[in-house]
Amino acid sequence: MIASLISAFLMYSRIPMPQIAWQPENRRFALGWFPAVGAVIGILLLLWRFICDALRLNPLLFAGGAVILPILITGGIHADGFCDVTDARASYAEREKRLQIMADPHIGSFAVMQICLYLILQTALFTQISTLRQTLFVSFGYILSRAGSALSAVTFKNAKQEGTLQSFVNPSHKTVTLCMVTIWGCIAVSGMMVSELRSAICAIIVTVCIWLHYKSVACREFGGTTGDLCGWFLQRCELGILAASVLSNAILERFV
Repeated sequence: MIASLISAFLMYSRIPMPQIAWQPENRRFALGWFPAVGAVIGILLLLWRFICDALRLNPLLFAGGAVILPILITGGIHADGFCDVTDARASYAEREKRLQIMADPHIGSFAVMQICLYLILQTALFTQISTLRQTLFVSFGYILSRAGSALSAVTFKNAKQEGTLQSFVNPSHKTVTLCMVTIWGCIAVSGMMVSELRSAICAIIVTVCIWLHYKSVACREFGGTTGDLCGWFLQRCELGILAASVLSNAILERFV
C-alpha cells in the first residue's frame, strides 16, 4: 500500500517522494491512491484562500493562483492529455490515426485554442469563488474528478495494449482498487454536500453527464480509454464542478 501510494504521487504529481523500484508489485493499488493527489491540491487551495483573505488580495489574484496550483502540483500531465485528445478529435481521422496523434509530443493549433479558452474560463469562474465554503466545495472536486478517472481506468476497455496507463492497470488489484476509488468518491460527495448541498446536487449531475459522455467518446472514437483520455475527462470534470458551484450559487442568490 505504501509503495503504491508513493508510485501514485511519483507518476501523477511533482511532490518530492522517496524513490522506489519501478516494479508491477509497487503499483498494485496506485490507481486507488490517485484521488489522494487531488486531496493535496484541495488542501493547498484552501490554504491559498486563507492567505488571500488574510492579505485581502484581489479576487483575480486568487483566481490566478487557483488555476496555476494544480498545474504546479501535477506538472501539467492532465492538461497535456486534454490537449492531445483535443487534437486527435479535431482531426476527424480514423481510430488508429487518432491514437497516433495523441502519442505525438507536438501540440496542434486546435489544442492551443482549446486550452487557452479553458484557462480563461477557469480563471473567470474562480474570480466568483469568494468564500471559504465555496473553496472547500471546489476542493472536494479535485478528489471526485480523480476518483472518476481512476474508475474509468479499471473498468473501461483499454484502447492500447501498452502505454503508461496500462503499466498501472495491468498490475492493479482491481477489486481493492475499485473499493478504494469508491471510498474516495463517497468522501468527495459527502464533503460537497456538507459544504453546499444544493450546489452538490448540481455538481454530481454534471459529473455523471461528463463521465458518460467521456465513456461514449472513448468507446466510439478511440476503441477504449487511454491515459490522455483520463486526463481529458479529469480536466473537463474539474471545470464542470467549478461551473456548477458558481452558477448554482448565482441562481440561488438571484431567485431564491
